[in-house]
Amino acid sequence: MLSHSLPARAVTLLRDADVEYALGRLAQPILNAAGLPSGSVKVVVIRDSSLNAFVIDHQHIFIHSGLLLKMQTADELQAVLAHEAAHMANGHIAQRYANARFSNTISGLGVALAAAAAASGADPRAAGALSLGVGSSASRVFMSHTRAEESSADNSAIRYMLSAGADPQAMVDLLNIFRGQELLNQSRQDPYARTHPLTRDRLRAVQAQVTAAQAKPGKTDEADYWFARAQGKLSAFLRAPSWTLRRADASPTKDIALLRQAVAYHRQPDTAKALATMDKLLAMRPDDPYLHDLHGQILLESRRAEAAVAAYGRAAALAPRNALILGGQGRALLAAGQPKRALQVLEQARARDFSDARVLRDLATAYAKTGNTGMASLVTAERYALTGRLKDSQIHAKRAADLLPRGSAPWLRSQDVLSAAEAHASKRK
Repeated sequence: MLSHSLPARAVTLLRDADVEYALGRLAQPILNAAGLPSGSVKVVVIRDSSLNAFVIDHQHIFIHSGLLLKMQTADELQAVLAHEAAHMANGHIAQRYANARFSNTISGLGVALAAAAAASGADPRAAGALSLGVGSSASRVFMSHTRAEESSADNSAIRYMLSAGADPQAMVDLLNIFRGQELLNQSRQDPYARTHPLTRDRLRAVQAQVTAAQAKPGKTDEADYWFARAQGKLSAFLRAPSWTLRRADASPTKDIALLRQAVAYHRQPDTAKALATMDKLLAMRPDDPYLHDLHGQILLESRRAEAAVAAYGRAAALAPRNALILGGQGRALLAAGQPKRALQVLEQARARDFSDARVLRDLATAYAKTGNTGMASLVTAERYALTGRLKDSQIHAKRAADLLPRGSAPWLRSQDVLSAAEAHASKRK
C-alpha cells in the first residue's frame, strides 16, 4: 500500500492495487446501473479518519478511509457508491463547476481538485495549479450539495442498488449513521454531514421509497468477500498490528485472515512470520496477482530485492496492465541494481497512470542511473508540477530544456512545465 501526499492540508491518497480492485468490483454493478462506464470510473481512498465521500469529476469517486472502515456491510458501501454515482449521472458536477466559475472561486478549490487531478493522470500543470491557494469558502461552494441534489441522488441511488442486487435498506442504515450530525456545531460535524445536508424529511423520503420498493436483494457473497478484503487490508495497514492480530481470525474467509496477519506481522516487523504467512496465502490463491503484489512489497521493504523482483514479476504477469503493480516491479528492479529493465517497466507504469508521484520519482532515478540526466530532470520537473511545487518544477524543467534535444518530444514537455510555472508565477504577483 502506497501513500501519495499532496500539498496544502496534507491530503494523502492511499494507492493499493488490491484495495482499488476490490472497490472496483463493488462499484461495477452500481456504475452499470447508473449508465456510467465502469472501466472509466475509479474508486480512490483518501487517508482521513473522518467520514466522507465525494465526486468532483466523472472519473473518480473519493472515499475517506474513516468511512470505509466505518461501514458494516458491502451493501452500505454500495449505497455510498450509488449516491456518489448519482451525482455524476444526474449532472450535478457540471452544475457545480458552473457555480464555481460564476462565483470566481475555481482557483480556491485546491485540495479536493488537486486530489482528483493527481489521481486521474490529468495534465500535471492542472494538478499543480489546482493544489495552490486553498479557499474554504470556495471549497464549500463546490463541494456542498443542495437539498434538491441530495433528494435526486437518493432516488437514483436506490434504483441503482435495486438493479445491482444490493439491499436498498442499507441506504437508510447509512443515513442513520449521520443522523443528528446537523445538531452539532459545524466544527464537530463529519464532512459528509456538512456537504450532504441530511434532514428528517430526507430520511423519511428514503425510508418510504425503500419500503415501497419491496426489494429482494440478490446473492451478495461476491460483494461481501471483496468488501471484507478491502476493509481488512486497509485496516491492517492503518491500525496497530496487535489490533489486527487479535481480530484476524474473525475474518469471513481464511485467505482474508491470512492477508491481515501477513500485513500485521510485516508491520511489527516480523519478516519471518510475514513471509511464512504469505506462503500459506499464496498456496491458497496462487493466481491472485494482488497477493503476489503484497508478497513483493513485503520482500522489498525487508531488503530482499532479488526475491521481490520475482514476486512482482509474477504479479505483473497475472495483471500486466495494472500500473500500481508495474510501479512496484520497477521499484524492485531498481533496488536489485537493474536500472535499464526498471526504466522499461516504469515507463509502462507511467503510461497507464501519470498520477503516481512515486513512479515518477523512481523513473527519474532510473534515468539518472542509466546516464540520461536530461530525462531525469524532466521527470523530476513533472513530479514537482504534479504535486504543486511549481517553483521547484521550474528549476528542473529549465535544466531539462538545456540538456534535451531542442524540438524533441521530451523538450516540448519541459516547455509545457515551464509555461505552467511561469503562468502561475505571474498570477501570484
